[in-house]
Amino acid sequence: MIMFDSLLQTGFVQDIVILAKPALFNLYFACISIPLGFPLAILFALGKGSRNKVVSFFSRTFIYAFRGSPLFIQFFMFYSIMLALNRPLWKPLGVDDFVLHPLFLGPLVLILNTCAYSAEIFYGALKSTPKGEVEAAQAMGMSPWNIFRRVTWPNMLRLAWPAYTNEMVFLFHATAIVYFTLPVINEQKDLMNKAGELFEKDYNIFLHFSVAGLYFLVISMILFWIAGLMQKHLNKHITGAPALSFKFFPRSRS
Repeated sequence: MIMFDSLLQTGFVQDIVILAKPALFNLYFACISIPLGFPLAILFALGKGSRNKVVSFFSRTFIYAFRGSPLFIQFFMFYSIMLALNRPLWKPLGVDDFVLHPLFLGPLVLILNTCAYSAEIFYGALKSTPKGEVEAAQAMGMSPWNIFRRVTWPNMLRLAWPAYTNEMVFLFHATAIVYFTLPVINEQKDLMNKAGELFEKDYNIFLHFSVAGLYFLVISMILFWIAGLMQKHLNKHITGAPALSFKFFPRSRS
């Protein structure tokens, strides 16, 4: 009880309560971007490996452009482009309030960014798919779609999942810069914005940003746990396959 009162007096508990709502905005950006970026990444990975030169060139250019430029600049670029198109396009259509809103632009840029990085991950896994299994499926007379669905897709997902897990966590961390580049509307502030606002009141940088970091840490641990369950499911046919998991006390090497 004494310890709780001490924490309450230092503002730690108040910060946890105050930053709970801003954390929902970070979760919103991640929960929109990850599910929508995943299928697009698969398409671009297949497009990069396509025999069609036009499709391959377009996919490679897209992946290179978004992987080769900082996410911070991508936010600025998209906001500037959308703002430039406001009068000639968005305003006459009556969608200017929606298109220029951070809750739309934020996920849009994050989707395209994670799509490029994830596509490269899946493309690498696609090239690592055992050729013997594909050739065996062809010898059995399976159609190209069935080969992809039963052979290529499971192997690609299983091989890419550990790296893709890191990409999901990195994407969640990247939500911290959305409101550093896009305008803040009303009280729509994420963890970093709100922590900065609290810091400007009492200059207690350690307290406010530590609590914001704690939110990122806890949510990242949950993401790792969910990804570990998925990894276990993907490797259930492999005896003794290790699952991707997070441990508070890692086993020491002997």
